[in-house]
Amino acid sequence: MLSASWCMTSFVGPLFLTSFLSVQGAWAGRLIFHGAISKAIIILNLTSESGPEIHCSRERSRAAWKIIEEYLMPFVDEHKYQISSKCRLHPSNDMFREQEAHKIHVDVNEWRCGFCQKRFRAEKYLDMHFDNRHYNLLNDTQGPCLADLCGALHCDQVMESKKPKTKCNPAAVARNRHLCESLADSCFPVNQGSTASRLHEFFLRQFCDSHTCSGGHKPFSRGGRKQSSVLYLAVCILLVLLLPLFYLLVFLSRREMKDGVQVLKRITKAKQKK
Repeated sequence: MLSASWCMTSFVGPLFLTSFLSVQGAWAGRLIFHGAISKAIIILNLTSESGPEIHCSRERSRAAWKIIEEYLMPFVDEHKYQISSKCRLHPSNDMFREQEAHKIHVDVNEWRCGFCQKRFRAEKYLDMHFDNRHYNLLNDTQGPCLADLCGALHCDQVMESKKPKTKCNPAAVARNRHLCESLADSCFPVNQGSTASRLHEFFLRQFCDSHTCSGGHKPFSRGGRKQSSVLYLAVCILLVLLLPLFYLLVFLSRREMKDGVQVLKRITKAKQKK
Protein backbone atom coordinates (compact mmCIF):
# COMPACT_ATOMS: atom_id res chain seq x y z
CA MET A 1 0.00 0.00 0.00
CA LEU A 2 2.81 2.39 0.89
CA SER A 3 4.65 1.59 -2.27
CA ALA A 4 1.52 2.25 -4.33
CA SER A 5 1.05 5.69 -2.73
CA TRP A 6 4.68 6.49 -3.28
CA CYS A 7 4.41 5.53 -6.93
CA MET A 8 1.31 7.70 -7.37
CA THR A 9 3.07 10.69 -5.76
CA SER A 10 6.13 10.16 -7.89
CA PHE A 11 3.99 10.17 -11.02
CA VAL A 12 1.57 13.01 -10.19
CA GLY A 13 4.22 15.41 -8.74
CA PRO A 14 6.29 15.87 -11.90
CA LEU A 15 3.10 15.93 -14.00
CA PHE A 16 1.67 18.79 -11.89
CA LEU A 17 4.97 20.65 -11.95
CA THR A 18 5.17 20.30 -15.72
CA SER A 19 1.61 21.64 -16.12
CA PHE A 20 2.34 24.55 -13.80
CA LEU A 21 5.47 25.47 -15.70
CA SER A 22 3.59 25.25 -18.99
CA VAL A 23 0.93 27.65 -17.71
CA GLN A 24 3.56 30.07 -16.41
CA GLY A 25 5.41 29.89 -19.71
CA ALA A 26 2.21 30.65 -21.61
CA TRP A 27 1.50 33.69 -19.42
CA ALA A 28 5.10 34.89 -19.81
CA GLY A 29 4.82 34.49 -23.56
CA ARG A 30 1.61 36.49 -23.58
CA LEU A 31 3.19 39.28 -21.51
CA ILE A 32 6.18 39.45 -23.84
CA PHE A 33 3.86 39.47 -26.86
CA HIS A 34 1.68 42.24 -25.42
CA GLY A 35 4.79 44.21 -24.43
CA ALA A 36 6.12 43.99 -27.96
CA ILE A 37 2.77 45.15 -29.34
CA SER A 38 2.70 48.11 -26.90
CA LYS A 39 6.18 49.17 -27.96
CA ALA A 40 5.19 48.88 -31.61
CA ILE A 41 2.13 51.06 -30.98
CA ILE A 42 4.27 53.71 -29.24
CA ILE A 43 6.75 53.72 -32.12
CA LEU A 44 3.91 54.02 -34.64
CA ASN A 45 2.43 56.94 -32.68
CA LEU A 46 5.75 58.75 -32.58
CA THR A 47 6.24 58.13 -36.28
CA SER A 48 2.78 59.42 -37.13
CA GLU A 49 3.41 62.59 -35.08
CA SER A 50 6.71 63.38 -36.77
CA GLY A 51 6.83 65.11 -40.12
CA PRO A 52 8.42 63.96 -43.35
CA GLU A 53 12.19 63.79 -43.44
CA ILE A 54 13.69 67.08 -44.62
CA HIS A 55 17.17 66.99 -46.12
CA CYS A 56 18.02 70.55 -45.13
CA SER A 57 19.88 71.72 -42.05
CA ARG A 58 17.79 74.08 -39.95
CA GLU A 59 20.85 75.23 -37.99
CA ARG A 60 22.88 76.13 -41.08
CA SER A 61 19.86 77.73 -42.75
CA ARG A 62 19.46 79.87 -39.63
CA ALA A 63 23.14 80.86 -39.80
CA ALA A 64 22.81 81.76 -43.49
CA TRP A 65 19.76 83.94 -42.83
CA LYS A 66 21.52 85.64 -39.90
CA ILE A 67 24.37 86.59 -42.25
CA ILE A 68 21.96 87.86 -44.91
CA GLU A 69 20.02 89.88 -42.36
CA GLU A 70 23.08 91.42 -40.69
CA TYR A 71 25.67 91.80 -43.45
CA LEU A 72 23.61 92.25 -46.62
CA MET A 73 20.08 93.57 -46.04
CA PRO A 74 21.09 96.82 -44.26
CA PHE A 75 22.95 97.89 -47.40
CA VAL A 76 20.16 96.68 -49.70
CA ASP A 77 17.60 98.64 -47.66
CA GLU A 78 19.87 101.68 -47.67
CA HIS A 79 19.79 101.66 -51.49
CA LYS A 80 16.02 100.93 -51.46
CA TYR A 81 16.58 97.95 -53.73
CA GLN A 82 14.05 95.11 -54.04
CA ILE A 83 15.59 91.66 -54.32
CA SER A 84 13.78 89.45 -56.81
CA SER A 85 12.02 86.33 -55.52
CA LYS A 86 14.10 84.39 -58.05
CA CYS A 87 17.19 85.30 -56.03
CA ARG A 88 18.10 82.44 -53.70
CA LEU A 89 18.76 84.98 -50.93
CA HIS A 90 15.12 86.11 -50.93
CA PRO A 91 13.21 85.25 -47.69
CA SER A 92 10.62 83.25 -49.64
CA ASN A 93 13.35 80.76 -50.58
CA ASP A 94 14.03 79.84 -46.96
CA MET A 95 11.84 76.84 -46.13
CA PHE A 96 12.14 77.51 -42.37
CA ARG A 97 11.34 81.24 -42.54
CA GLU A 98 7.68 80.91 -41.47
CA GLN A 99 8.60 78.78 -38.46
CA GLU A 100 11.59 80.90 -37.47
CA ALA A 101 9.40 84.02 -37.56
CA HIS A 102 7.12 82.38 -34.97
CA LYS A 103 9.85 81.82 -32.40
CA ILE A 104 9.42 83.92 -29.25
CA HIS A 105 12.47 84.22 -27.02
CA VAL A 106 10.88 85.04 -23.67
CA ASP A 107 13.93 84.67 -21.41
CA VAL A 108 17.36 83.04 -21.26
CA ASN A 109 15.92 79.57 -20.65
CA GLU A 110 12.45 80.08 -22.08
CA TRP A 111 11.23 79.90 -25.67
CA ARG A 112 7.63 79.92 -26.87
CA CYS A 113 5.97 78.62 -30.02
CA GLY A 114 4.13 81.41 -31.78
CA PHE A 115 1.63 78.95 -33.30
CA CYS A 116 0.37 77.08 -30.20
CA GLN A 117 2.04 79.09 -27.37
CA LYS A 118 3.75 76.00 -25.95
CA ARG A 119 6.87 76.79 -23.88
CA PHE A 120 10.33 75.19 -24.03
CA ARG A 121 13.56 75.43 -22.05
CA ALA A 122 15.85 75.73 -25.07
CA GLU A 123 15.66 76.60 -28.76
CA LYS A 124 16.61 73.08 -29.83
CA TYR A 125 13.46 71.68 -28.18
CA LEU A 126 11.37 74.28 -29.97
CA ASP A 127 13.02 73.20 -33.24
CA MET A 128 12.03 69.59 -32.50
CA HIS A 129 8.50 70.76 -31.74
CA PHE A 130 8.32 72.51 -35.11
CA ASP A 131 9.57 69.37 -36.86
CA ASN A 132 6.98 67.18 -35.13
CA ARG A 133 3.91 69.40 -34.81
CA HIS A 134 4.14 72.17 -37.41
CA TYR A 135 5.97 70.49 -40.29
CA ASN A 136 3.03 71.35 -42.54
CA LEU A 137 4.18 74.99 -42.41
CA LEU A 138 7.52 74.24 -44.05
CA ASN A 139 7.99 76.00 -47.37
CA ASP A 140 9.64 73.07 -49.13
CA THR A 141 8.34 73.91 -52.61
CA GLN A 142 11.20 76.23 -53.61
CA GLY A 143 13.84 73.60 -54.29
CA PRO A 144 17.33 74.00 -52.75
CA CYS A 145 17.46 75.05 -49.10
CA LEU A 146 19.22 78.13 -47.76
CA ALA A 147 21.84 75.98 -46.01
CA ASP A 148 23.21 75.06 -49.44
CA LEU A 149 24.55 78.63 -49.69
CA CYS A 150 26.59 78.40 -46.48
CA GLY A 151 29.81 77.80 -48.37
CA ALA A 152 29.43 81.10 -50.20
CA LEU A 153 28.16 83.07 -47.18
CA HIS A 154 30.74 81.89 -44.59
CA CYS A 155 28.21 80.37 -42.17
CA ASP A 156 30.97 78.89 -40.01
CA GLN A 157 31.94 82.43 -39.01
CA VAL A 158 28.68 82.97 -37.10
CA MET A 159 27.76 79.47 -35.91
CA GLU A 160 28.26 78.72 -32.21
CA SER A 161 29.85 75.32 -32.88
CA LYS A 162 32.58 76.43 -35.24
CA LYS A 163 34.59 73.78 -37.02
CA PRO A 164 38.31 73.62 -36.24
CA LYS A 165 40.53 75.26 -38.82
CA THR A 166 41.82 72.89 -41.47
CA LYS A 167 44.25 73.19 -44.33
CA CYS A 168 42.85 75.27 -47.18
CA ASN A 169 41.32 73.19 -49.96
CA PRO A 170 41.76 75.05 -53.29
CA ALA A 171 39.00 73.04 -54.98
CA ALA A 172 36.47 73.83 -52.22
CA VAL A 173 37.51 77.49 -52.20
CA ALA A 174 37.06 77.73 -55.97
CA ARG A 175 33.66 76.05 -55.73
CA ASN A 176 32.48 78.43 -52.98
CA ARG A 177 33.77 81.46 -54.87
CA HIS A 178 31.95 80.39 -58.03
CA LEU A 179 28.71 79.97 -56.03
CA CYS A 180 29.25 83.37 -54.42
CA GLU A 181 29.77 85.10 -57.76
CA SER A 182 26.71 83.38 -59.24
CA LEU A 183 24.63 84.77 -56.34
CA ALA A 184 25.94 88.26 -57.08
CA ASP A 185 25.06 87.87 -60.79
CA SER A 186 21.54 86.53 -60.18
CA CYS A 187 20.54 88.76 -57.25
CA PHE A 188 22.11 92.02 -58.46
CA PRO A 189 22.29 91.91 -62.28
CA VAL A 190 24.59 94.66 -63.49
CA ASN A 191 22.31 95.33 -66.48
CA GLN A 192 19.48 96.49 -64.21
CA GLY A 193 20.82 99.92 -63.42
CA SER A 194 23.39 101.69 -61.30
CA THR A 195 21.94 100.58 -57.95
CA ALA A 196 22.07 96.91 -58.87
CA SER A 197 25.58 97.42 -60.23
CA ARG A 198 26.78 99.02 -56.98
CA LEU A 199 25.24 96.25 -54.87
CA HIS A 200 26.80 93.66 -57.21
CA GLU A 201 30.21 95.17 -56.54
CA PHE A 202 29.46 95.37 -52.81
CA PHE A 203 28.45 91.69 -52.69
CA LEU A 204 31.69 90.64 -54.34
CA ARG A 205 33.76 92.64 -51.85
CA GLN A 206 31.66 91.64 -48.82
CA PHE A 207 31.45 87.88 -49.45
CA CYS A 208 33.39 86.65 -52.47
CA ASP A 209 36.86 88.22 -52.15
CA SER A 210 37.60 86.24 -48.98
CA HIS A 211 37.24 82.90 -50.82
CA THR A 212 40.96 82.47 -51.29
CA CYS A 213 43.74 80.43 -49.73
CA SER A 214 46.04 83.45 -49.47
CA GLY A 215 44.19 84.84 -46.48
CA GLY A 216 44.45 88.39 -47.72
CA HIS A 217 40.76 89.22 -47.35
CA LYS A 218 38.36 88.62 -44.48
CA PRO A 219 34.61 88.03 -44.88
CA PHE A 220 32.17 90.86 -44.12
CA SER A 221 34.92 93.45 -44.69
CA ARG A 222 32.33 96.18 -45.33
CA GLY A 223 30.79 95.72 -41.88
CA GLY A 224 27.22 94.94 -40.92
CA ARG A 225 24.16 96.23 -39.16
CA LYS A 226 25.00 98.92 -36.63
CA GLN A 227 24.17 97.75 -33.14
CA SER A 228 24.43 99.64 -29.87
CA SER A 229 27.19 98.12 -27.82
CA VAL A 230 26.97 97.54 -24.09
CA LEU A 231 29.83 99.97 -23.52
CA TYR A 232 28.04 102.70 -25.47
CA LEU A 233 24.88 102.22 -23.42
CA ALA A 234 26.85 102.25 -20.18
CA VAL A 235 28.54 105.54 -21.14
CA CYS A 236 25.18 107.10 -21.99
CA ILE A 237 23.69 106.06 -18.65
CA LEU A 238 26.74 107.35 -16.80
CA LEU A 239 26.50 110.71 -18.55
CA VAL A 240 22.83 111.01 -17.68
CA LEU A 241 23.61 110.33 -14.03
CA LEU A 242 26.60 112.68 -13.87
CA LEU A 243 24.99 115.61 -15.69
CA PRO A 244 22.84 116.78 -12.72
CA LEU A 245 25.87 116.49 -10.45
CA PHE A 246 27.88 118.65 -12.83
CA TYR A 247 25.21 121.38 -12.85
CA LEU A 248 25.01 121.22 -9.06
CA LEU A 249 28.77 121.75 -8.75
CA VAL A 250 28.61 124.68 -11.18
CA PHE A 251 25.76 126.24 -9.20
CA LEU A 252 27.60 125.87 -5.87
CA SER A 253 30.84 127.28 -7.25
CA ARG A 254 29.07 130.31 -8.68
CA ARG A 255 27.29 130.92 -5.40
CA GLU A 256 30.57 130.74 -3.53
CA MET A 257 32.09 133.20 -5.95
CA LYS A 258 29.19 135.61 -5.39
CA ASP A 259 29.55 135.24 -1.63
CA GLY A 260 33.26 135.94 -1.93
CA VAL A 261 32.65 139.07 -4.00
CA GLN A 262 30.13 140.33 -1.45
CA VAL A 263 32.63 139.77 1.38
CA LEU A 264 35.30 141.69 -0.52
CA LYS A 265 32.86 144.57 -1.10
CA ARG A 266 32.06 144.72 2.61
CA ILE A 267 35.74 144.78 3.54
CA THR A 268 36.38 147.55 1.00
CA LYS A 269 33.53 149.66 2.31
CA ALA A 270 34.72 149.17 5.88
CA LYS A 271 38.20 150.38 4.96
CA GLN A 272 36.80 153.43 3.17
CA LYS A 273 34.79 154.43 6.24
CA LYS A 274 37.91 154.36 8.35
